[in-house]
Amino acid sequence: MPASERQPSRPVTEAATLSERAAMLVEQDILAGHLAPGSRLGIVDLVQRYEIGATPLREGLSRLMSRGLIVGTGQRGFRVADVSREDLLDITTMRTAIEVEAIRLAIVHGDDAWEAGIVSSLHQMRRHIERTGDEFREGAEDFDRLHKGFHTALLAGCGSKRLLAAHSDLYDQAYRYRRVMMGAMDSGKKFVRSHQMLAERVLARDVPGSQAMLEAHLRSTLNFVYPPGRES
Repeated sequence: MPASERQPSRPVTEAATLSERAAMLVEQDILAGHLAPGSRLGIVDLVQRYEIGATPLREGLSRLMSRGLIVGTGQRGFRVADVSREDLLDITTMRTAIEVEAIRLAIVHGDDAWEAGIVSSLHQMRRHIERTGDEFREGAEDFDRLHKGFHTALLAGCGSKRLLAAHSDLYDQAYRYRRVMMGAMDSGKKFVRSHQMLAERVLARDVPGSQAMLEAHLRSTLNFVYPPGRES
């Protein structure tokens, strides 16, 4: 292939890499609470904040729009998505529909490696809490990676990349709400125990029991952040 035809590939690749980095940085700041719900995302401000050009920043923000973390405001403007009971209810409804089916498929098709992944991820999460104490309640990045890893491990045997991708996106969208609940946790042992009970039910290959326990587990965040009877 002539060199003239190969030249555009490098800037395209670099641009894609920069837009991915922009999306990652903005996402981290949204999930950590550094960019508040409803706040405007000015391109000029973000260029200075992240030292990334305007074009890859816009592309990165467009990626986050598809994941529900930011919304468009017209004239190519952006702001951080608001938080509300209606939003968390929608996230929870979608997670329940996706994960209840995914856990069924995982139990039916999961092999020994799938079971080992569940046991390993639960052990890693338990050991992290034992080492760090109450730090797990603060939404620490290391802890949340292990927590997400456990929930992903439960579903990993489902055999559907799209179900797992949907689970990943919705888990991240619920993070801002989950931090509120995590901050009120009074016991790491209770937290681990609730996840151990869920793992045991799944490893027992009890489809109805696993689905019911998982659905209750997913709804616990909604019921804590927005207790029944509370208007907003």
